[in-house]
Amino acid sequence: MEPIDIIVFVVFALAVVGIGLFKSRGEKDTAEDYFLAGRGLTWPLIGISLIAANISAEQMVGMSGQAANGEMGLAIASYEWMAAITLIIVGFTFLPTFLKAGIYTIPQFLDYRYGATARTVMSILMFITFVLVNISTVTYLGAKFLDPFINVLDGAGDIVLLSWIVAVIAGVYIVVGGLKASAWADLIQGTALVLGGAVVAWMATQALGDPDPAKGMNSPEQVAQMLGVSQDASIGERLSSLKEDHMSMFLPSTHNTLAWTTLLVGLWIPNLYYWGLNQYIVQRTLGAKSLKEGQKGIVFAAALKLVIPFVVCVPGIMAFTLYSGQMAAKADDDSNKDALVQLDAMQSGDATAMGVFLYDDDFASRSPDVARQIFEYHVSVAKADPRPLIADALGWDIDVVPSDVTTDDLLNAATYELREDGTLDIDGKLIIDPQDAKPRSEGEVLAAANDAAADLARPLILATLAEFDGASTQRPGDVTETDSDEEAEPVEFKAEPDRLVGFDHDDAFPVLVARLVPVGFKGFVIAAVMGAVVSSLASMMNAASTLFTMDLYNKFIKKDATQKQLVWTGRLIVVVSVVIGAIVAPFINNPALKGAFTFIQEFQGFISPGILTIFLFGLFVPKTPRIGGVIGLVMSPVIYGALFFLEKSTASMDPGSLFRIVVAPFPNRMGITLIAISLVLGVLTVVKPLKEPLKLPDNPDMDTKGSSPAKIGGIIVVVLTVALYAVFA
Repeated sequence: MEPIDIIVFVVFALAVVGIGLFKSRGEKDTAEDYFLAGRGLTWPLIGISLIAANISAEQMVGMSGQAANGEMGLAIASYEWMAAITLIIVGFTFLPTFLKAGIYTIPQFLDYRYGATARTVMSILMFITFVLVNISTVTYLGAKFLDPFINVLDGAGDIVLLSWIVAVIAGVYIVVGGLKASAWADLIQGTALVLGGAVVAWMATQALGDPDPAKGMNSPEQVAQMLGVSQDASIGERLSSLKEDHMSMFLPSTHNTLAWTTLLVGLWIPNLYYWGLNQYIVQRTLGAKSLKEGQKGIVFAAALKLVIPFVVCVPGIMAFTLYSGQMAAKADDDSNKDALVQLDAMQSGDATAMGVFLYDDDFASRSPDVARQIFEYHVSVAKADPRPLIADALGWDIDVVPSDVTTDDLLNAATYELREDGTLDIDGKLIIDPQDAKPRSEGEVLAAANDAAADLARPLILATLAEFDGASTQRPGDVTETDSDEEAEPVEFKAEPDRLVGFDHDDAFPVLVARLVPVGFKGFVIAAVMGAVVSSLASMMNAASTLFTMDLYNKFIKKDATQKQLVWTGRLIVVVSVVIGAIVAPFINNPALKGAFTFIQEFQGFISPGILTIFLFGLFVPKTPRIGGVIGLVMSPVIYGALFFLEKSTASMDPGSLFRIVVAPFPNRMGITLIAISLVLGVLTVVKPLKEPLKLPDNPDMDTKGSSPAKIGGIIVVVLTVALYAVFA
């Protein structure tokens, strides 16, 4: 960052904070003022605040990074476009009931409908999820975004420090101002975020037509090769190539994260839970001045959701084409650093640096020599024949492979009929990767074969390392580099280092801003993104403090708490959230989690199916017995957890098998969980129905008349969403 960027950043940040605190002055002395902005939010504030609370580093870094991954691409935008329809559903089905009941929290509704136990269970589950998953992950992604601009320590050390900085700033902000400060700040930050993202997308599009290596981009020749076009191809032709290869909304049924089958049932569950029942999002609508204002605000937010993929996902896709070299270097500097040091030490003759080295197909494709050496090392240790391992990775029976086909032939596809993609045609069948339904690359074959070889070598490697540990209490290991005369510390080698990755996909949007955006405007974009990060974190912390204060503290610990005590308890919980979130955040930087955005969605699956099911029954099946709330909440983590661990234990199965097609994508596991809970609650309702439907409270101060213009706008949003899916089918 240049001095002018820092000035712009500071001025923007101070202006946002100042306006937010000015607008919230004198309105934080009661619980209703602090937690729900005095129930006075109008539709522009609600709409923009919903977007700003939602669109932060989770999207700008996490979702953009998922889009940059070639196996996902634009399909990740389903979370945005399906959310548009979901918001319309929430605005005209859930919201009228919630506002009429005058609730502070979503679990409070359960108290009225199912009893205090259901409310308590849900509050505990949501509070834990907010702190350990949502707050921690968004804190990490905020630090990840800042990392290219602020280098204080080395590698992961920066992430640790920046995580604390991001979490503390968000905590201070919400402690001082409450929800109204956050909502007014959102109005500015949300607008700036969409504007900044649109400008970055336009700049990336221009760069795609004329790559400039002086800005750290790949060479024009490399960009053209990656796109499969000639160097003189127009921007339109380049975008068309990207659309064909990376902008399909429907992934194969064998995709292990977001198969097209998840669009039928599974993906609706996290969407409905997030937009209709997630406390930190719904808190915006619960603070509405009237139902009309709430519905108009929700429709406004739904319309904005249609734009978001074009300023988040598409730039991520272009970022990989332009900056894959930078993203590879980032992976080596951060995620791969320790494993590469250990590998180098082992290759230099240090037997104590032995380990089991795994890598993904991207790493094998960009560093084929290193990947091949690792594979041969595992094969040598296991004294195994490499040919069957490679044949199995190709999906062939070794018996059909001619005996004169060598290991090199199989790995390099150097003989027989060759296809343009480099695959070896023995039986006339194209080798298709079930994950993306595209021809399987040599890197994918080598990565799969290495996994198999590592499985054979692992017991022998662990036994050898155990002998070293038995012979000495301290393994010597390699030493860290040092420029001083001080004695260097030995490196802690792992028996199985983290899997080597080809690219740091989560670096897609940060590298665009760092390398592409001009001085001055860069400070504005950084301020807008970090403002959204702080906004989202502040909203999550406020929601967590609301849940704990109103549903746990005021319910069980101090029932006669004063308004001041409630507010200060909420502030204390914000501090607790800051500390836990900052501590956990650096651990999110783990390739095994398949990207930070996916991590959030997958782990919310432990609670979201149960919460959604009991709310649907509570709202639309009046005679469901009160015990059904607790049963549904408890069943959710049990069933989803069982499916979660079952999927992990069967990861080596054929991806094309019916079992893997059903359980591999986590939204499908959510769908199975919801269906199972629904069947149980349905039977329970038939066997032991309530004699009389329960009557919910009625808030006489709330205007619950619906909005006709909002209904018309909602229909238009639904039609446009369907049209977008048709265009990017």
